Amino acid sequence: MSELTHINAQGEAHMVDVSDKHITTRTAIASGYVTMQADTLALILSGGHKKGDVFATARIAGIQAAKKCADLIPLCHPLALTKISVDLTPEPEHSRVKIEALCKLDGKTGVEMEALTAVSVAALTLYDMCKAVDKTMVINDIAIDTKTGGKSDWPSADH
Repeated sequence: MSELTHINAQGEAHMVDVSDKHITTRTAIASGYVTMQADTLALILSGGHKKGDVFATARIAGIQAAKKCADLIPLCHPLALTKISVDLTPEPEHSRVKIEALCKLDGKTGVEMEALTAVSVAALTLYDMCKAVDKTMVINDIAIDTKTGGKSDWPSADH
């Protein structure tokens, strides 16, 4: 296992110095799920939710969250993202919604945290909009699916 990069020799948290890193195109895709009752998903898909378009609101929230990641996570670098997409895909056979976020930039540090934040906040927004009709919803399995650029790509060929 490699060393923690956000801890200095004295064991104190610090922001990593990326000034000597090369600028590369960096991408990250994260995903997660919101599992709910079948009736809740049907309500969302029918457009009958009294709060409006749940997917559109969650998508916008996820995009905004990726842009604000450095304000939310103390040691993240502020980034000039060149692309953010947030997709919500209903999976009625599992009574859930898959949320997938892609973040991209040309820069010196990766965008994994931005993609994870986008998925997390989109999921929280969906939950918030639907909690009055479904108290059993569960947000789960938020993870990085892929990352490219920098020193390594993930998953790598040997992973």
